[in-house]
Amino acid sequence: MLGATTTLKVASGIVNIWTADAGLVAEAFHRIESDYPDRFLLGIGVGHREANQSYRKPIDALNDYLDKLDEYGVPKSRRVLAAIGPQMLKLSERRTAGAHPYLTTPEHTAQARELIGRSAFLAPEHKVVLNVDAEEARAVGRGYLELYLNLTNAVTNFKRLGFSDDDVAKPGSDPLVDAVVAHGTVDEIAARLKQHVDADADHVPVQVLTSPEKLVPALTELAGPLGLQ
Repeated sequence: MLGATTTLKVASGIVNIWTADAGLVAEAFHRIESDYPDRFLLGIGVGHREANQSYRKPIDALNDYLDKLDEYGVPKSRRVLAAIGPQMLKLSERRTAGAHPYLTTPEHTAQARELIGRSAFLAPEHKVVLNVDAEEARAVGRGYLELYLNLTNAVTNFKRLGFSDDDVAKPGSDPLVDAVVAHGTVDEIAARLKQHVDADADHVPVQVLTSPEKLVPALTELAGPLGLQ
């Protein structure tokens, strides 16, 4: 992506600290930085307990990992955390450029901004289905949510945002799906994404739930209503 463009900035979303050695990650960072100065942002995170047998207290593991990145010369300003919960968000402000929350809502974005302050970078991801048929769009969204409704971190965050046990019970309630997967017309989707900006997000990564060959056309269709053309 960097080689095919001249100004595009790229972030990893995310490098998993349990499976990616900090020394090798730092080496890769410096190689990319040398070839494409100031165009790569290193996103790291702890993933999920259910997927990592060596999982230990996330805050301690991340601090240790960040210590190693410090030792290997990866600047605080060029890394972000996949932070969702309050403690992780505070850590992102202290030890990185900011936070890259995943599978959240504009309400979470507002809460995150309160916690990390105005100077930290905040880039919440939001999923999108370009379909005006609500039931069809929700079916696509539920397909992607199925995994996360098995994961403690994701379910805990949904409940922290006010969703009930019934909402997070598989396959996920309509209000839950609608909250984390924007669908409808391109204008309706754009309005939903802009709610993150209104909640003081610096950048909103958009994950279009579609097949690879339809991705660029979908992003192109969204660009106009988002004011990116």
